[in-house]
Amino acid sequence: MQWEAPGIIVAATAYGEGDAVASVFTEAHGVFRGLARGGFSRARAAIWQPGNLVEARWVARLADQLGSFSAELVHPAAALAMDDALMLAVLSAACAVAEGALPDREAHPRVFRGLLHLIAHLSDGPAAVAALAGWELGLLEDLGYGLDLSACAVTGGAEDLAYVSPRTGRAVSEAAAGVWRERLLRLPAFLRGGGPAAPEDLFQALRLTGHFLARDVFGARHLAVPGARALLLDRVAVLAGC
Repeated sequence: MQWEAPGIIVAATAYGEGDAVASVFTEAHGVFRGLARGGFSRARAAIWQPGNLVEARWVARLADQLGSFSAELVHPAAALAMDDALMLAVLSAACAVAEGALPDREAHPRVFRGLLHLIAHLSDGPAAVAALAGWELGLLEDLGYGLDLSACAVTGGAEDLAYVSPRTGRAVSEAAAGVWRERLLRLPAFLRGGGPAAPEDLFQALRLTGHFLARDVFGARHLAVPGARALLLDRVAVLAGC
């Protein structure tokens, strides 16, 4: 059994002396894990960094085995993000969410293409955080936990949508929020195509997607939200003055 395809390294952990167990996300094969021999050696460690785009080859004698990876570097996203704390935080969070949320060996081409787009725009500064929140919305939808942001759950209208119910994932307008306002999650306008995002909007967007990731994706598997995702939220909170 084998395949070869462009992929994104979403995780790599040390195994033995100089080897690594890597997780590679491809459009056709989903997240695959395999042994990268020499992956943490001095000569190869730069390749097996989360966020890097590679041409990957996976080989195994049987389909259900761990298998082995080899890879050639295509785009060193991890190295390019290393000197910018926000870029690196966004990249680390996205890779950790992809690796932890997506079922093994299950294709999610739209999520893959969205992650590629996010990596291509990491240098856009705070806009990369907005792109991450949008990508997480798409991931939730792909996994069957999509939010309904099209109309108010109370009135049915599509105007002035400002909140999301943390229970149902449906939008609520400013006027309909009433006494429940403090219990609802903010819905930043940019998530519905409503223009640029201020730091406060970015923080609220990450709180929104993070709530449903924690409850429906990671919580359903009795897992915590990845630490890299929590660290990004903390960094954006500082930017927003929260």
